[in-house]
Amino acid sequence: MPLHRNITRVDDDAKGMHAWIVTVQRQDERVSRPFSDGVHGGRKEALAAAIAYRDLLLARHSQFEHQVWVRSRLRRNNVSGIPGVGRYETLNPKTKHRTIFWLATWVDEHGRSRKRKFSVPYHGEHRAKQLAIAERERQLFRVCALKDAAPVNATPPPPPPSANADWLARSQAAVWHPCTQMRHHAHADSPEYLPLAPIARGQGAWLHDFDGKRYLDGISSWWTNLFGHANPRINAALRAQLKTLEHVMLAGFTHRPVVELSERLSALTGGVLGHAFYASDGASATEIALKMSFHYWRNVGRPDKTEFLCLAGAYHGETVGALAVTDVAIFKDAYAPLVRHAARVLPSPDARLAEPGETPADVARRAAAALDRYLQEHGGRTAALIVEPLVQGAAGMVMHDPEYLRLARALCDRHEVHLICDEIAVGCGRTGTFFAHEQAGIHPDLLCLSKGISGGYLPLSVVLCRDAIYEAFLDDSTARAFLHSHSYTGNPLACRAALATLDIFAEDDVLAANRLRAQQIAAALEPLAVHPHVRHMRQRGMIAAFDVITNDPHFSRRFYRAALDNEALIRPIGNTVYWMPPYIVDAAEIAHLGTATARALECALA
Repeated sequence: MPLHRNITRVDDDAKGMHAWIVTVQRQDERVSRPFSDGVHGGRKEALAAAIAYRDLLLARHSQFEHQVWVRSRLRRNNVSGIPGVGRYETLNPKTKHRTIFWLATWVDEHGRSRKRKFSVPYHGEHRAKQLAIAERERQLFRVCALKDAAPVNATPPPPPPSANADWLARSQAAVWHPCTQMRHHAHADSPEYLPLAPIARGQGAWLHDFDGKRYLDGISSWWTNLFGHANPRINAALRAQLKTLEHVMLAGFTHRPVVELSERLSALTGGVLGHAFYASDGASATEIALKMSFHYWRNVGRPDKTEFLCLAGAYHGETVGALAVTDVAIFKDAYAPLVRHAARVLPSPDARLAEPGETPADVARRAAAALDRYLQEHGGRTAALIVEPLVQGAAGMVMHDPEYLRLARALCDRHEVHLICDEIAVGCGRTGTFFAHEQAGIHPDLLCLSKGISGGYLPLSVVLCRDAIYEAFLDDSTARAFLHSHSYTGNPLACRAALATLDIFAEDDVLAANRLRAQQIAAALEPLAVHPHVRHMRQRGMIAAFDVITNDPHFSRRFYRAALDNEALIRPIGNTVYWMPPYIVDAAEIAHLGTATARALECALA
């Protein structure tokens, strides 16, 4: 075969065109395509690309193509209309299991027949067919290139259509995504653009999309996942539970998983918090705790104690009751008219507020002094103080010294005010101890848990309370009962996932292992601590964060997009970049997070 068959050279200085032109007649269609020297990096490289493309076109309609067709031995159910690609259905006579797939076949450079299957149940009918066609064309291109000794940088055939694109379009047409301005998903050229990532599966610390790209889940899928996606032990526990009981209402009924979980959670508090009340999400847990406190004071003859206190920057959920004790404007302001009795906001013990010469403990004492002054005047009508122990998440991973919790506990006792610890995000080992309040050596009156309690598998939340609160609701009058419920309260599957999660903590000594991971996280972030735009590098257990000094209002979006490009899910809160990875990340994955963070930071600041 002459080297330049179907290829001509055009050099037109006037038009600035220097290219090889491939021209092939395909049945009733004439195909012509230029390969420019400038685009391909030189005259020789452009020729190599032209040869590869020409051979790909010729192969589809040549005797070589006919040989591939014959040797592939396709069956009668080849309905694609494309040589070398067919749809097959097989039936196992013993198991009666039917397999449906699209098959791509070709002859390799050594004359051997090759094939690859694409499952219809896994990929879907249309996608499996597209993949089979693309695979055959890719292999034909490779074989032809090898036969003509084409350079390795020859232009490959176009990639197969993206499966991500289909799911993105369908999602935007049907799904209202949470905590999102949906318009930001639609315009990729906007500085506020927020990519919508379609996820096909998860494995360990990684999420995989439909096109095969992966992302290291550096924020545990909104702080929920503890032991990785598709954890085999939690999977096994759920499969076993599915065989016995999927759900039963908890009003008037009980079941083994909810009893065992309640007992084990109480034991983790040393028995101080004796009863568990269940819901399905963090905001619901907050509502339950607030209602319990409010109703308790009424039941014990103190109906004047109706007010609640929270900290500056507090976040406790987005239902109307939870918004009353939330101090994040973007979540609260639009619904302010619905919030009838907003909590009094008190100074946060945020360690970043330290004056020159002050320690984080000094800041905690200043904030506690403000609490003391308020309670001295208003303690008689205050029902409860609600806090996120040690780390205020939505405020930007604001961290404080345990001294604040110690002083707050003493002040609440003195003024007969409930202390509610919202450990929805920071519980279950995130801060280094199973419960964050343990580091202050105290116990709350009410404790809210969610997110990681089920290992990140199923919606579950729980409020643990002291026996004195529980007993105040015991009476012959139904009006004095705690009349709060959810349809899926104490769901057996969610409780079984939580029990499997507690088993992993006990069997793997997770808290001890996390101390080593926390050191590795600190080491991975250490180079960024001296970055000129980085301030307040901080860490509490498996939570690490730093603030970025920039006037760019779109910094968080720019950083998030760049992190995805570097195979990492890291979603800043404003100008605060943080990590909260699952407890199964290894040293290499932590190093990957460090590299991705550094690259994303430089890109976002460029």
